Amino acid sequence: MVAISAVLVLALTGFAWRSVDNLIANIDRIGGLGLGGERDGAVDILLVGVDSRTDAHGNPLTTAERAMLHAGDEVGTNTDTIVLIRVPNDGRSATAISIPRDSYVDVGGQGKAKINSAYGSTKETERAELLADGKSEAEAERESTKAGRQALIKSVATLTGITVDHYAEVSLLGFVLLTDSVGGVEVCLNQAVDEPMSGADFPAGRQRLDGQEALSFVRQRHDLERGDIDRIVRQQVFMAQLVGQLLNAKTLANPGKLSEISEAVGRTVVLDDDWDVLAFLQQLKDLSGGKVEFETIPVSDLNSMTSAGESVVKVDPKTVQKFVAGLVGEEKKEEDTAPKIDTSTVTVNVLNAGGATGLAGKVSTALTGKGFREGAVGNYTGGSVSSSRVLAADADDPKAAAVAEALGGLTVVADETVSADTVSVVLASDYSGPGSAAAGMFDLDATSSATATPIPPAPPIDAGQNGPKCVN
Repeated sequence: MVAISAVLVLALTGFAWRSVDNLIANIDRIGGLGLGGERDGAVDILLVGVDSRTDAHGNPLTTAERAMLHAGDEVGTNTDTIVLIRVPNDGRSATAISIPRDSYVDVGGQGKAKINSAYGSTKETERAELLADGKSEAEAERESTKAGRQALIKSVATLTGITVDHYAEVSLLGFVLLTDSVGGVEVCLNQAVDEPMSGADFPAGRQRLDGQEALSFVRQRHDLERGDIDRIVRQQVFMAQLVGQLLNAKTLANPGKLSEISEAVGRTVVLDDDWDVLAFLQQLKDLSGGKVEFETIPVSDLNSMTSAGESVVKVDPKTVQKFVAGLVGEEKKEEDTAPKIDTSTVTVNVLNAGGATGLAGKVSTALTGKGFREGAVGNYTGGSVSSSRVLAADADDPKAAAVAEALGGLTVVADETVSADTVSVVLASDYSGPGSAAAGMFDLDATSSATATPIPPAPPIDAGQNGPKCVN
């Protein structure tokens, strides 16, 4: 958002298109992500903030830079910030929808997992396989990174029901450099904070933060009343204040600032190569701060727990999709979202690949109680699996989708050994849906805390308000 806003303001404040073009030319481009192509009357952008130890070109950060970012020596890539931005084709408004990083969702190839693991876990799995196949380090890095991005894009699309048209990625270092390049951003805190894990140490009230301070401000998760939700609100008020500042900024109309921004963007920002950014910027000529709004998807439980004891944020895809559709003006009737299936015509085999005795029988009973026909019940002999899944001859088989939904939203995987007239369920140790001990009172994929109540979406934050909104 910082990078896109910086480029946008250059266009809006009268810079020559040649200057903007030079800035854009410095951005690293990537292809083959399977994006949508703006077919629904709007531009849907997936904006990702990555906790990476390299820059946009794969060069390692310096020791000083890692220390400044509180990045440590971990090798993996985490997506700490995930925002879906919807811009109608008239360019007069924009809605940025935040997705909590611990949202427990379907991740292709992994089954149920935290959404922020889609990129990193997929990348590392793919990278190991490529190296084992004899690929060079550079080839493995490039191809596995693309696979990680594709997995995240697909996970966001599955959760929200929105096809992603364009992809934008900025690193933590980019966040720092870009914030510094505009002279810092003003924020406001309801109370003083001192939290060493993020480096957040600020007094209460209004204050202007430089890049390193701002990074601590938006990364703090611990000691916050609502955990990741408060963290998201911080990110939103920061971005709203920054966008408002940039859309009205006069200080950017000088070559020195342009040079700083260009250097920061070139080193830390990645965009998909099908995006005509100049044409997109021309669409935004009438955009004002008051027409840029920040929202957060609805959350069922902030303190949910998987059967394996992992803390996650539970979200209901149907509720999320209805909320997002309402925001973007595309709410659909329930019957239009999926074909109706006569469950009595679907034969389901249930196979246990985990250690829970009798689980396959219990799940099969739960399915017959929902109207499905009982198939084979027993142990899975196809090898080790790490996550529960539904197997079908065709991954798009509506019968398989109906079974997956009935079991709490399992991932459907194509398997040519499954006959076309049946569906198979493979239960791994992570299964906690209908028929499992973990389901208990909650017929869902993750067990909720005893006092959990659905958390309504926070009021939207817009970028046109006068001064920063005070937050936890």
